[in-house]
Amino acid sequence: MENSGRTDNLDRVTGWWIFAGTLLFIAGVLNIIYGIAAIGDSKFFAENVTLIDTSLNTYGWVVLVLGVIELIAAFSLFSGGGFGRVIGIIAAGLAAIGALLTIGLAPIWTLCMFILAVVVIYELAKSPDRA
Repeated sequence: MENSGRTDNLDRVTGWWIFAGTLLFIAGVLNIIYGIAAIGDSKFFAENVTLIDTSLNTYGWVVLVLGVIELIAAFSLFSGGGFGRVIGIIAAGLAAIGALLTIGLAPIWTLCMFILAVVVIYELAKSPDRA
């Protein structure tokens, strides 16, 4: 009985993959919460916010969908799937761009989220270490 396909997947799961998956999971949950708050036109972000000539409602839907994508990528990374690697890179890239779009609201938080997204992209994009 050969189970090399599953073993190969588990060999890919390194500490950095778990780190990236955990960050994507946390970001996904937070983006879902922020998306729901923005869709409801909550004053959670700031009073009378206009982001790139769109309403807070549009921003909320974008962030909500991004959060769901991040959760899917996180669970795929935890299971060792290559799908999670590709989706994780895309989701982290979109999260980095989204963070920079809100730099006027919370500059320090935005820069922290941008840096974390770049670290996730770097760790998922580099080739696996071979012993």
